[in-house]
Amino acid sequence: MNHPDGSPSGTAPGGPAPSEAPAPVPAPAVSFADLGLPAEVLRTLGDLGVRAPFPIQAATLPDALRGRDVLGRGRTGSGKTLAFGLPLLTRTAGRRAEPKQPLALVLVPTRELAQQVTQALAPYAEALRLRMATVVGGMSIGRQIAELREGAEVVVATPGRLHDLVERKACRLGRVRITVLDEADQMCDLGFLPQVAEALDQVRPDGQRMLFSATLDRDVDQLVRRHLHDPVVHSVDPSAGTAATMEHHVLVVHGPDRYAVTTEIAARDGRVLLFLDTKHGVDQLTRHLRAHGVHAAALHSGKSQPQRTRTLAQFKNGQITVLVATNVAARGLHVDDLDLVVNVDPPTDPKDYVHRAGRTARAGESGSVVTLVLSGQRRETSRMMTEAGIEPTVTKVRSGEAALSRITGAKAPSGTPLDAGPATARPKNTNTPFRGLGTSKDTSRAAGGRSRKAGEARKLAEARKAALVRRNG
Repeated sequence: MNHPDGSPSGTAPGGPAPSEAPAPVPAPAVSFADLGLPAEVLRTLGDLGVRAPFPIQAATLPDALRGRDVLGRGRTGSGKTLAFGLPLLTRTAGRRAEPKQPLALVLVPTRELAQQVTQALAPYAEALRLRMATVVGGMSIGRQIAELREGAEVVVATPGRLHDLVERKACRLGRVRITVLDEADQMCDLGFLPQVAEALDQVRPDGQRMLFSATLDRDVDQLVRRHLHDPVVHSVDPSAGTAATMEHHVLVVHGPDRYAVTTEIAARDGRVLLFLDTKHGVDQLTRHLRAHGVHAAALHSGKSQPQRTRTLAQFKNGQITVLVATNVAARGLHVDDLDLVVNVDPPTDPKDYVHRAGRTARAGESGSVVTLVLSGQRRETSRMMTEAGIEPTVTKVRSGEAALSRITGAKAPSGTPLDAGPATARPKNTNTPFRGLGTSKDTSRAAGGRSRKAGEARKLAEARKAALVRRNG
């Protein structure tokens, strides 16, 4: 049997095939109270202003609360965290973890997503008197060991750090009754499949497993067949890139004009998220934007976790209006009122496009995704978007043009540097790469055809000669 959403199907060796949710699908619940959640959870939902379940929550909560294995696909930003988090907490409530032995585990691909999941579930965990611990790289492992030693019913972890703690015997997974894999496809893409499979081999074999993701493909099928028991499959939303409230634009730019176009987009009113391929490119563009008066900050894996946490907080509260990032921000980043995502470097993988795009138009809001391409990149970008199911509007633009402002809200930057030192004007015919390919060669020439380096060498020789004359005076 092939499911229309592309989710794994068929009979796995040694295990039954995933089962579809009963048809016809019941109408979404009017309120969370219809789903049988505890009074403490309902009260907390009300206090936080969460009135009605999103479709993925209405579809999966009944099965998850009954203890069924669940395979859930929902558009990024559709509410998957509460879809797995509320039943996990509800079914764990009333139990107490022994030191180093959690009762529930949520595995996620990135530090940012781990922190976001923890923050989203913390009010409900507190209401149910459950202790949570976040286990991620880039933070003090000693502090995390201490938290686990004190006891935590629920652990939210990245696979690498969890593996390290298990190896150190600081965490034992044998009592974990409920395991969630969030964004499992990205964990596989990042090379975490062995650690994820290892963790699933160590949790209770008769426990509940839930897998939630925006896409279900490739190595995820292997995890489903091996570790999920007759899962109910729910797919309630299209992929992120096909959201009806999202506009997609390809802006064809002239190479030497790309810095100016990007800077004007970044100077718009409102937040914008800029994606580039490399850490070097992110840092280079961030310095350029700040030198021209744009409140920008960089986010990539080369930053420490405290730096990354602070940068995200500043972006969310408006102190920073431009976040320049690698794909580390393509998942798990939720920012209210983020209505523009720009691919400064076009992605080559359609899944990367889908997840970058999913940072906007979240929870039914509207947003735009803009991809900057040079003429030579148009064919490859068109192929990638076709594979992603995207039909963008293609427009040729130059800096300062009305079309650029109409599509992105671009405007001229203030030009007042935010950090020490004056802003350096960038010549219109200089196309310094964003991709971290190294610095461009210095082609400036001194008078008489001599290079700048030769001129500097001549000045140094003259200075040495003058010093020798003074000394021999």
